[in-house]
Formats: sequence, structure tokens, C-alpha cells
Amino acid sequence: MSIFRKIFEDIHPMTQTLSVRNPRNGQYDYTIHPPDAAELAAICQRMRAAQPQWQALGVAGRVAALQQWKAASQAMLLQLIEALSVDTGRKSESVLEAQLIASSIDRWCGIATDFLSQKVEKQSSIPFIGIEQDLEPYQLVGVISPWNFPLLLSLIDTIPALLAGCAVIVKPSEVTPRFIKPLMESIAQVPALADVLVYVEGAGETGAQLVELTDIICFTGSVATGLKVYASAARHFKPVFLELGGKDPAIVTATADLDHATSSLLWGSVVNAGQSCLSIERIYVEDSVFDQFVDMLVQKTNQLRFAYPTYESGQIGPIISDKQIDIINEHLRDAREKGAKILTGPGHVETIDGGGWCFPTVLTNVSPDMKVMSEETFGPLMPVMPFHGIEDAIEKANSTVFGLSGAVFAGTNEEAMAIGRRIKGGAISINDCALTAVVHEGEKNSFKMSGIGGTRMGPSAIKRFMRQKAFLIKQQPIASPWWFDSQH
Repeated sequence: MSIFRKIFEDIHPMTQTLSVRNPRNGQYDYTIHPPDAAELAAICQRMRAAQPQWQALGVAGRVAALQQWKAASQAMLLQLIEALSVDTGRKSESVLEAQLIASSIDRWCGIATDFLSQKVEKQSSIPFIGIEQDLEPYQLVGVISPWNFPLLLSLIDTIPALLAGCAVIVKPSEVTPRFIKPLMESIAQVPALADVLVYVEGAGETGAQLVELTDIICFTGSVATGLKVYASAARHFKPVFLELGGKDPAIVTATADLDHATSSLLWGSVVNAGQSCLSIERIYVEDSVFDQFVDMLVQKTNQLRFAYPTYESGQIGPIISDKQIDIINEHLRDAREKGAKILTGPGHVETIDGGGWCFPTVLTNVSPDMKVMSEETFGPLMPVMPFHGIEDAIEKANSTVFGLSGAVFAGTNEEAMAIGRRIKGGAISINDCALTAVVHEGEKNSFKMSGIGGTRMGPSAIKRFMRQKAFLIKQQPIASPWWFDSQH
């Protein structure tokens, strides 16, 4: 019997339920049932028991199982899209999330086949000692994923970990859990996978327990929670991979194509209502073209509409988390009180039929002491500040504790690259922005407080979940020169 069936047939009566808010109407219309401590421990124990068989399948067997899951998930595509749309209150991004399952599985299967099929043998510096390298997966990986792209970000670590040979238990955010049921139904259709891939419902307490129960933790979320995960993992001497907050800067020089830059930055700042770690949250424009840039950005921003009353009514969905509504409003209030000019929108999150909606907001006359310029907003705000000279721009761009990604717009790629090399961030888009949302081959690390651990991209992302072993092979039956001399 698969773990999926075991969980749902043999589970003990739940001692706790959590209500889930619908972001479009503010109603709490869904309930989740986190496992208690004993149930979660039992799930993890069963997964550990199943992991050796999963590892023994080899990369070809694991690829075959994931390809079966791809087919099963595609059969559940409409259910997944519906669950994600209700979870997040937006449709187009949810369609993209669900459709990306197939391409993500194919991409990782190709990378894993190439990477894990290589046998590494080499000669050591000692003529009669050879070396054979091997990789051994961690047995149980814990993934704690956020609410802004609930399906996509639950898979970004999960798929490479599975291909490495690990069992993986995933705890998505309690804010957006509706997709778990149809996804688990698709997993249950692949028996070999169902025993080593489990999604559990729950909030912070469940996540904290997973840190103790697993061998390695992948966490995506806020800096505050990430620090707690890091501290707990350190106490248990476990490795972590943390992808945390961002305050991504964009630099626009006087030589840039302003029409191109404003269109790109509008999308990169407000897609998914700005609820993305790779959103552009600070825009620095060379002073000689500042007014022209702002006029173009305001004009394009005012053409956007809320996706209300239907998903198709516009481009901007609601703010998903009610806690985020408070943060956005606080950043706008702080900016107004310190002298910022709000050029689009009402300057606050609007309540429409119970949901929280924030119109994309362009701000000028901003200063470094404003929260909107120093703290992660995670909303569709576009504070624009002039700079005088490239040194000034780079200093401003590097002036936060974050270092996730960024963007540079200039007249040539060479000019933009020269600036981008000096930005302290892991992924710098050149003459476009937020390209890490669509380009997944570039390996990168988070800088500063934006995270710690290996890259999520490329072959190195799979290697994160494996420990390296070296077999040191004596190739000749001779006395080693460092042995004790038997003659004395």
C-alpha cells in the first residue's frame, strides 16, 4: 500500500484544523487538517523505509517514474488550475504554474540523466592509487514552500531531490493549500513515487517539526522565518538551502531604450501583483532621462486593470495573504508621511467585495529611509529614484541587506554588463528583468540576507542533495612507501 493511501485511510482523528482565506472575497471557505506530531513522524518513518528501493531504481528508473507522474498530472491539469486559481485569486499565472509541471519534469530528467550517468574515475597524484567518485543521496528531504507560486515553488527543489534518489516530504504554505489534494491524487497513480513523495498540510508548527524529522531542509519564504529554520537546523546539525527575501534593484541609464525599459519593468514589478521574490522593487534612473522615464511608466501603468469581477477583467489579481495587505499599506503610509509622491492608484490597498486589491503604484520623491526602499514590500509598488553617475547608481543598488537578483538597462549589452557585474546579487537580467522566472539554466546563488546554500539551477541543483564519496583504490600489490619499514 502506498504512503498516500496509508495517510488517507489509516490517519487518526485530527486534533487541529486550520481555516483558509479566499483572497478574492476574504471568506474563510476551506479547511486543512495538519497531522499531529506522531502522525508526521510515522509518515517520515515510512518514507525512510521506502527510500532505498527508490534509490535502487537508478536514474533511469526514477526518470521513468517521473515521466509517469507527468502524464498523471497532465490528466489532472484542470483540477490543479482551478485549485491554484482559488488559492491565489489569479488565473493566468495559475495556468502557467500548472502547465510548467510537464516542462520542469522533462528538463530535470534530461539534466539528471546526463549528470548522474557519468562515472568519474581518475588517477591520483600517487601513481598506484586510483580514485573513483560516487554520490550518495540524503535519505529524506524536507521542503517548506511559500504561498505566492504555491505549486511551482513546491517543485523547484522537490524534482531534483527525487531524481537524486531522495524521498521528499513537502509542506506548502497554509495560505494556499487547495492544490495539495489534486496533486496528491496524481502522485498516487505512480506507486513507485507515491511512497517517496508526500505533501502534508500544515502551518509553522508542522514546518518546525519537519526540520527535526528530515535530513536536509529547503525553505523558501521570509527572512524572519528563514532565520528560525536556519537556527533549528544548526541545532540538529543539518544542512539547509534557504531562498529568502529580495529588494531587487533596476538601473536604467540615459542610453537605454526607455520604451523597452518601462514595458519590461512594469511587468517585472507588478506581475502576480508584485508577489514574487524576483520582483523589481527599486528603480534607479539616470537623472537626465528621469522625467521622461516616469511619464512613460505612469502612462503604461494606468492602462492596467484589476482582474475583477472576473479573472479575465484585467491583469492584476488580489493580494493573496491578508498579512501582506498590512505590510503594503504600511509601506505606502510610511512613504507618504516622509514625502513620497504617489502618481498612480489611490495609495492604499482597496477592499473590493472582501478581497484586497492594490493598483500598481508608481512613487517618486522617495528616499533611502523609506520602508518602500529598504524592506521587502511584496506588492505592486514601483518607487523610482534618480541617480547621477554610475557610481551613484551602483551604490544605491547595493544599499540593502538583500542580494537576490536585479536588472540593468543600457544602450548596449556591454555597457549593461559592466554595471551588472558590480551589483551584489545572484541573477542580473541584462536589458530585461526578472528573467530567472523564465530562464532556468543559469546557476546562481543568493547574496547577503537573501539566502544561503547551493544553486537551484543546473546539475549543481541535483548535487546539493547528495554527499560525495571517494573510493581510493590501490592498483598494485606493492608496499606503500609510507608504511613502517619491516626491516627495522
